[in-house]
Amino acid sequence: MAADQTVLMMAGGTGGHVFPALAVASALAERNVSVHWLGTAAGIEARLVPAAGLPLHCLNMAGVRGKNPLFRVLAIAKAMLAVVQSMRLIWKLKPFCVVGMGGYASGPGGLAAKLLGVPVLIQEQNAVAGTTNRLLAKIARLCLTGYPIALGGERNRYIGNPVRREIAELALPATRWAERSDNLRVLVLGGSLGAKPINDVVLATWQKLGEAQRPTLWHQTGRAHEEQVQQAYQNAGIAVRAEAFIEDMAAAYSWADVVICRAGALTVAELAAAGVPALLVPLPHAIDDHQRANAQWFVDGGAGEIIDQSVFNADVLCKWLESDSANRESLLNSAEAARRLAKIDAADVAANYCMEFANES
Repeated sequence: MAADQTVLMMAGGTGGHVFPALAVASALAERNVSVHWLGTAAGIEARLVPAAGLPLHCLNMAGVRGKNPLFRVLAIAKAMLAVVQSMRLIWKLKPFCVVGMGGYASGPGGLAAKLLGVPVLIQEQNAVAGTTNRLLAKIARLCLTGYPIALGGERNRYIGNPVRREIAELALPATRWAERSDNLRVLVLGGSLGAKPINDVVLATWQKLGEAQRPTLWHQTGRAHEEQVQQAYQNAGIAVRAEAFIEDMAAAYSWADVVICRAGALTVAELAAAGVPALLVPLPHAIDDHQRANAQWFVDGGAGEIIDQSVFNADVLCKWLESDSANRESLLNSAEAARRLAKIDAADVAANYCMEFANES
């Protein structure tokens, strides 16, 4: 395999797009492929991609959904300029394919690749396809999906969502839980930015429960809420592990008996790969209500439960924690169901589909 073969990865905005793309990039690197990244300076990719040792090329553009009319005109103009910028980059790098994994940069990059005759491959993480991928599906050679959804017709391949290798390689649930006899272990996640409604309900629940009834808690608060949440626990005399952001998610999933969280595509994929059951509180205003669709797939597989944010409160959570659903035997069954849903080789499968285009070039 020639060392100068190149793929242009296009993903950005949130961790839900960037972390799966990093997993695919790692799999491509193992195949001696040079990966360049197309994104924006405003997204999380501006921090994560250089940290992974990958070259990042930033477009100057903004999204066009939900903006006022004047800004939308400006954003569309910037998008057109971004197509030209992308064409220049693709002409320079000469990738054998471009991979769109969501975020604003994927649109101009994918269109530029099509105009230059470079194969476009997309991967949709959510159970409801996002705007950019719905558009790119019309021109993509292959449409890889994280859920069994219709996207791209006969060009669709359901592969699951790529997750970080250290999560995919965790021991099976029964092995991890074999010696557990301590209090129930609850992991709370609201995404990398935290989720204040979840923070507030969990805090109120732990204040409501007696000391003997409280599970052991590991709480990711989000950076904006860390100090307030930590102080509230301290004022209530409740000992918990509360931090802004959990760096080692593999360790967190391995530790947990159950997770309380949103239902972003990355989170749900990691729950399945790790084999951890969850109480899912979908973001109520997510675009196209995609978090509910993600959560429903997980729940239909027997791996967890959904509670709508509108009815999620301390009384409801206390009742759930005291129910049979929260005993270890029941949770282990759900954990094993979660693991059965996983497609832990998704990153390698995606990389292999990319390599099919290398053989054409």
